[in-house]
Amino acid sequence: MDSANCTGWHCTPNNDTSINSFYFYETEQFVILWALFILIVLGNSAVIFTLKFGVKRRSRMNFFIMHLAVADLCVGVLSVLTDIVWRSSVTWKAGNTACKVVRYSQAVVTYSSTYVLVALSIDRYYAIKYPMNFCGSCKYIRGRRARWLVGIAWLISFILSIPIAVLFHVRLVQGTSQCWIEFEKPWQWQLYMSLVALALFVIPAVIISICYILIITTIWAKSKLYSVSAVPGQCEDTRRASSRGIIPKAKVKSVKMTFIIVLAFVLCWSPYIVFDLLQVYGYIPRTQNYIAVATLIQSLAPLNSAANPIIYCIFRTGNNNR
Repeated sequence: MDSANCTGWHCTPNNDTSINSFYFYETEQFVILWALFILIVLGNSAVIFTLKFGVKRRSRMNFFIMHLAVADLCVGVLSVLTDIVWRSSVTWKAGNTACKVVRYSQAVVTYSSTYVLVALSIDRYYAIKYPMNFCGSCKYIRGRRARWLVGIAWLISFILSIPIAVLFHVRLVQGTSQCWIEFEKPWQWQLYMSLVALALFVIPAVIISICYILIITTIWAKSKLYSVSAVPGQCEDTRRASSRGIIPKAKVKSVKMTFIIVLAFVLCWSPYIVFDLLQVYGYIPRTQNYIAVATLIQSLAPLNSAANPIIYCIFRTGNNNR
């Protein structure tokens, strides 16, 4: 059976028994993991606290950012902290049930962080496409569309994580008890990683890209409509007010912030997805150093959860300075 090198719920195959599956650059990776854990927990806790107690005016954008921060905080606690504990002991002592529950939970929060971002992008498209329908009252903010988008995002995350609970088991690997995953054939690894890449990265990236293409098209069309319909000799204050009526300035700014968050998502997840796909399809040789490099790249995936609160802080600070 082909075994895997696992960190968190991410695995890459290792069917060479001469290679130590638990070899990694210990000092360097512990420093990175602890730094990630601190940044994720402190950053997202600050965002949640700010949105809960420090923001008087509630908005749809804050509603989505709150759920994104909750998902990212769970990534830090359930994925990064668990990874630190595993690297410290390099053994699993909690039993098979805990193995499945922990891996399933890690997958859920990872998927949720991605699909809440997809929901946010869809919401931003509707906010730009139909700006007059997005009033600022708290009653509408908690309306059905926002709840449905976030609810569907979490539901998709729970469903997509089910195979993880099925595939992971406690087994003996190179003399130590591990919460591990195994497949009989290389093509099974290829199928597994391809499906993970599609569900976790490719499909969300495609949906988000479509949303932003539509957003840019809408902004372009409405700005062109405004420039054509502007009355010659109209005063500047009147034109500015008319422009805000077409697409409110706050909506455009929220789209910019969402775009930066999406860009961070792509930059943080691309190395992990590309590297693991290259490995399972045989483009990267299996060596001892590869094991260390693979675990390092997999450890950097939660960097996205650390970047999101920093982006939110930058945009909020910029807004407060105006």
